[in-house]
Amino acid sequence: MIVWFPVNITHWKLFRDIAAFRSVSRGAQANAVAQSAASQHVLELERQFGCDLIDTTKRPLVVTEAGQLYLDTCRDLIRRWEEFESSLNQSHGVVRGTVSVAAIYSIRLSEMTQLEDEFKRRYPEAELAVEYFRPERVYELVTAERFDLGLVSYAYSTREVTAVHWRDEEMAVAVAPGHALAARAEVNVSELAGAQFITFDEGLPIRREIDRYLRRHRVGVDVTHHFDNLPSILSVVADGFGVSIVPARVLKGEVDSGRLVAVPLRPELIRPLGIIHSKRKIFTPAVRGFLELLSPQPVA
Repeated sequence: MIVWFPVNITHWKLFRDIAAFRSVSRGAQANAVAQSAASQHVLELERQFGCDLIDTTKRPLVVTEAGQLYLDTCRDLIRRWEEFESSLNQSHGVVRGTVSVAAIYSIRLSEMTQLEDEFKRRYPEAELAVEYFRPERVYELVTAERFDLGLVSYAYSTREVTAVHWRDEEMAVAVAPGHALAARAEVNVSELAGAQFITFDEGLPIRREIDRYLRRHRVGVDVTHHFDNLPSILSVVADGFGVSIVPARVLKGEVDSGRLVAVPLRPELIRPLGIIHSKRKIFTPAVRGFLELLSPQPVA
């Protein structure tokens, strides 16, 4: 016979996050508890249930079949609790709660600080918690319902995730101020043929689209450096080691400081940004408020 010990919303979220991050330490950190306490909680659950919930012999850890059953239950209970809190807050006419957002790194460069400030101004009793990941990890964490929303480029829907268009961003040629192209009003892609090129890692959606664009226009470049993040790309370009094609929006700070020059690219290349969320997600007033901040047409 199973003898139950007290379990509540904080415990459900802890187990969900351990599974989502595939790490006891990351799950504990996300819930502001000690790793030892998180480990002890999982061990106590396993003792009570009489079976393993996670396999910690593997790295990253793996949720067992029994663990998946408990994880699904935790997610359902969390959704129901959040629905209750949302209804309660609405009855009081107050927007409260935390909106958790997983975003790709380049969005931090372009505007997340402004979004956070405006969200706080509109909803002083709500919180916006943003973390940054590679695109595939954003999808994993949103699918696992660890985050309310994801902000990604080239967004696509899956069996468990809905993607909606957010906005389009024009891509530009980034060069150092002393580069021969820096004084140009615009650059035709054909002029990049043979250029030393700084770009994104293979496998990233933005790299695939840039490569496809160059092939479509029969332009070959010399890829000398590639990175998984924009700051590294921009740093190498600023040091004069080559050119890059990046979203023009993220270059504003670098251009204003005189560190880089953004030259319009022709023919035009667009990077679409999208918002993703679990198809089972219940939107609280705070989440809806953030969606309205992002777009005049929030997710239904």
